[in-house]
Amino acid sequence: MTTTVTSIEGNRQSLDGGAMFGNVPRPMWEGWLKPDEKGRIKLACRALLIEHQGKRILCETGIGAFFEPKLRERFGVEESEHCLLKNLNSLGLDENDIDFVILSHLHFDHAGGLLPSYEDIQSGQDRLLFPRARYIIGAEAFARAERPHLRDRASFIPGMVEKLKASGRLTLVTGTRLDDVFPDRLEFVFSHGHTPAQMHTLFRGETSSIFFAGDLIPGTPWVHLPVTMGYDRYPEQLIDEKAAVYAKAVPEHWWVFYTHDIRYPMSEIQLSQGKYQPANCQTDVLRRSI
Repeated sequence: MTTTVTSIEGNRQSLDGGAMFGNVPRPMWEGWLKPDEKGRIKLACRALLIEHQGKRILCETGIGAFFEPKLRERFGVEESEHCLLKNLNSLGLDENDIDFVILSHLHFDHAGGLLPSYEDIQSGQDRLLFPRARYIIGAEAFARAERPHLRDRASFIPGMVEKLKASGRLTLVTGTRLDDVFPDRLEFVFSHGHTPAQMHTLFRGETSSIFFAGDLIPGTPWVHLPVTMGYDRYPEQLIDEKAAVYAKAVPEHWWVFYTHDIRYPMSEIQLSQGKYQPANCQTDVLRRSI
């Protein structure tokens, strides 16, 4: 049966360009992404929908719209409506049609879309979305959310781990596969440079594979090995982890899926004159067969 992948936009946000590009000088990075008057760059917070054998896997949920207005402004969230749900609806789907939600880690810009909008929460809808889905998260990443470090404590959503535990649908991953979720297709790759045990989904289709890059490679400007974020715990380790992914992604022609790239949901990676670069960048990914 054909496997299809779809890029689904969630709510967008704007963050400080210097923080997003770490030690890259501003005259260089502002040529890649133009900042606003506050020095912020626009970022997507998109999800990957994988449809296979009648099941639907949603890789991440984006930042969502759960922030109160003051925090919405602070983190540059543009829309008050829940864009991920709206864009699912445009595909003829709703939250009840998702069987699995895989979260690479629980930072708010990757997991906030599990919550209803702020307005819905205020009206009494204090719940997790996707009521039929299993929530699949790495055990070590979940433990980090339970006991965050002072440096990244503000990146986690208060009460989220308790809601996930209470759901009765939480699966914590300790290995690279799940015996009961497409073990011949679905594989997990872990990285630690950005946050402990970030869990990347690798799904193998009939003709190609797709790798959910998360914050290991937020978008095409970060494909170049030396480019990291100021938010990364261990930038040197992250560079080594990117190189390890490329060692397989390049010869096997993986699609690499980007959560934060404002222009391109996915691309391949090529090695040209000793430098890794995005190749065959895609702007429209709608039920694409892989």
